[in-house]
Amino acid sequence: MFRIPRPVSQRTARAGRASAARGARPRSPGLLMAAIAALALSALGPAVGRATVSADGVPTLPDMTFYGRGYGHGVGMSQYGARGRALAGQLAPAILAHYYARTTLGTRSTATIVRVLLLTGFAATPIKPLTVLGLGGGWTIDGIATTFPANARLTVAPTAPKATTWNLRVTSSTGVVLATRVVSGSLYVRPAGTTSLLQLVSKATTKNVYRGFFRIRLTTAALVVNHVSIERYLRGVVPLEMPSTWPVESLKAQAIAARSYALYRVHATGLFDVYDDTRSQVYRGRRVETTATNAVIMKTAGTVLLNGTSLANALFHSADGGWTENNENVFVAASGAIVAGPVSYLRGSSDRAPDGTSYDKASPYATWHTATYSAAALSSILATDSRTNVGLLSTLDLSHRGVSGRLISVTLVGALGTKTVSGDVFRAAFNAGKPVADSALRGTRFGVAPIR
Repeated sequence: MFRIPRPVSQRTARAGRASAARGARPRSPGLLMAAIAALALSALGPAVGRATVSADGVPTLPDMTFYGRGYGHGVGMSQYGARGRALAGQLAPAILAHYYARTTLGTRSTATIVRVLLLTGFAATPIKPLTVLGLGGGWTIDGIATTFPANARLTVAPTAPKATTWNLRVTSSTGVVLATRVVSGSLYVRPAGTTSLLQLVSKATTKNVYRGFFRIRLTTAALVVNHVSIERYLRGVVPLEMPSTWPVESLKAQAIAARSYALYRVHATGLFDVYDDTRSQVYRGRRVETTATNAVIMKTAGTVLLNGTSLANALFHSADGGWTENNENVFVAASGAIVAGPVSYLRGSSDRAPDGTSYDKASPYATWHTATYSAAALSSILATDSRTNVGLLSTLDLSHRGVSGRLISVTLVGALGTKTVSGDVFRAAFNAGKPVADSALRGTRFGVAPIR
């Protein structure tokens, strides 16, 4: 089924902020870029919602509709933009060179292990134990000198409520008990051959079959981490981050970006490197693999983006609305304060074809708009979040923007005072407080008039 590529998550945003602090400061932009940026900002319509005065003398805003472009944070590669560029004949290296300026292609070991958090805080009980099933071949548990057959089942549950010791039990597919132990600390469950897979039955999804091995950490709750080679990890990522039916060159760009993104986060400390959801990259293991994306991953095996000799933090998002943004203007404090330094390869730029159309024009969120709200309705929506609650709004200042026109901060003035928040805090507060059936703010490139 066709899937709209997701913007990277708030986990990515935090990682982007950390990396930005380490980035090199770029050259000052030239007059031409300043002029282009000014034109982009002029297309956003009125920047400030100005107050009117009601019959009883209370200043209020006029009715407002928000018009926007793009989906996601807008830093790095636009997935729909990559698709549009591939359809225009661009190859993956050219696509990546646009979105990650001044990076180069390099290689890293295809054997590098990525540690993916699959499950945490699992409160197992004897009635509902943590359960793992071996599929396709034999499998083992470190410290137990037995190779268990395919379809044998491992269960572990605490010996008592809140205990840190656990009862381990392995049974065959017919219910024969193959092993029992009292264990603590960590269990390592490994496939015994190349055809063996592990199913994390306790993860409530049908996409719970994985390559690689499991580390199961047992305290008063269970945590499960999938240790898997980078290339096998990507097989469970790429078809979820980009539809496998898209042009091959865009899929290659996605595979290289996803590989770089993951390897950038591999580290020697801690329990895991990445989440399996939108806090990092979406990963669902063996059952989402496709022939097309597996072939692309093999063709690009080991290929990464480099900033000098270091891995690039290859952030990406769904659709940029025709213009990407500087990292430091997106990954800001909740107040909208700039807290990160510029990263040389995460610079905002126009993402339009020679005819002026946006390369992401096929995205359902290339352009979008919300419902129209009265001052009272908008005030009520924003009052559901303490960060944006100023009572009845009289002014909404949307003038503080980055090079793409994305909002860095929003200032709200109302009966209860004045507050300034980041563009993303405003977006999140609006989306949480709006009526369920109403359209969401898909990003922070929006204004109160249609954006060209």
